Amino acid sequence: MNDKTAAPLIWGLGIGPGDPDLITLKAHKILARVDVVAYPAPTGSDSLVRAIAAPHIPADAEEIVISTPMVTERFPAQDVYDKAAAEISACAEAGKTVAVLCEGDPFFFGSFMYLFARLSERWNVGVVPGISSLNAGAAELRLPLASRDEVVSIIPATLDEDIIAQKLATADTAVIIKIGRHLDKVKRVLEDAGLAGKARYIERATMENQRIENLSELTGKTAPYFSLIILRKNGDI
Repeated sequence: MNDKTAAPLIWGLGIGPGDPDLITLKAHKILARVDVVAYPAPTGSDSLVRAIAAPHIPADAEEIVISTPMVTERFPAQDVYDKAAAEISACAEAGKTVAVLCEGDPFFFGSFMYLFARLSERWNVGVVPGISSLNAGAAELRLPLASRDEVVSIIPATLDEDIIAQKLATADTAVIIKIGRHLDKVKRVLEDAGLAGKARYIERATMENQRIENLSELTGKTAPYFSLIILRKNGDI
């Protein structure tokens, strides 16, 4: 039985939204001294989170690539997490420290939560929060998310149109995420609600290829995976 009160051998590190300088001091210090670095990568593609963290990864660190198919179904992705958890656990069993790199924040729509559920049954797993795309997008748009007693809703664009409309109706500020192929649907819902003129769009926040647009100026029916829309109904602060 491992002592779950001991200092963590396994860490989930929030690396931030894209700018390598937006890693926290705590995550940077931990990353600089670990033996093993693990990170997700879409099957057949490079890992974005590794590219973000690259300036901070020790040259002699071992690496575990978590090859993840980009599918919505629970399987086979769950098998991927089982395999990755076993590899990471084996490293910890050998006394090695492991950092699992997470885009944005580990527990904000992050795949790390699936690894945490598996690893925390046996190990004391440390979690270092990171700057999420939500915070980065608001900062880059110069758009406050909330003040006083306002309500902020995080709305996945993958939801049905009527559900998105219901969520929008009760929020003072709405952040629509996971836009991708759902852009046309989201635009339609916002236009029907008379809110399109208040919506701001940003993709790849804080990255070199960042793009900001008013929603009304967007053409096409799809958007990159790393994109979101912020809608603030009340302009007063």
